[in-house]
Amino acid sequence: MKIANQPHPRFITFEGGEGAGKTTLMNYLQNQLEFWGYSVTRTREPGGTLLGEQIRNLLLSHIDMPICGKSELYLFLAVRAQHIEEVIAPALSRGKIVMCDRFNDSTIAYQGVGRGLGIEYVKEICLSACGDILPDLTLYLDVDPIEGLARTKRTHKENAASGNVDRIEAEQLQFHRDVRQAFIDLSKAEPERLFIIDANQIQSKVFATAKKMLEAKFRID
Repeated sequence: MKIANQPHPRFITFEGGEGAGKTTLMNYLQNQLEFWGYSVTRTREPGGTLLGEQIRNLLLSHIDMPICGKSELYLFLAVRAQHIEEVIAPALSRGKIVMCDRFNDSTIAYQGVGRGLGIEYVKEICLSACGDILPDLTLYLDVDPIEGLARTKRTHKENAASGNVDRIEAEQLQFHRDVRQAFIDLSKAEPERLFIIDANQIQSKVFATAKKMLEAKFRID
């Protein structure tokens, strides 16, 4: 195995609908990157910091609490600004690879499209929260919403949390279909950064596809 001495992605984000398998893929790719000799910082949104985890609980768990679309958007961006300041920027400055479960693309898809706030409006506000910290590479796990939500339901049952859905999971099927299409459209707009992986496949094929993408981006022979 040979790792070329050339620039490589340093900030990698993972996107997908509910039940797409982001966590499982991140586990696999983190192990792969560390095997190749890279130091990895792994994090998630909403979350990643003490403030972020508190807001995550507020946003996702209290589904009976009314939160309008704009309030939801600004809470997510408060999480992001703190996350960048406290975790992401320092890790990048130390030369680490940062793997993040969700970032701007989720906000654009879920709040810009799903909540109807508008893609350009949300993009502009996301940029104001991020400054120059933007993903080098994004892997979007594409799964049919019916299958993804069914996977999520099975996971809740396995974790003895049957019926315990979060605010996003509780949305109508059309919401999830709109969000899925938004991710696909984002990939078409930025094909060099945002790659679609078919997450309807068996897990081994998902892993193989993602690994091949990383090998190409990191120029590993």
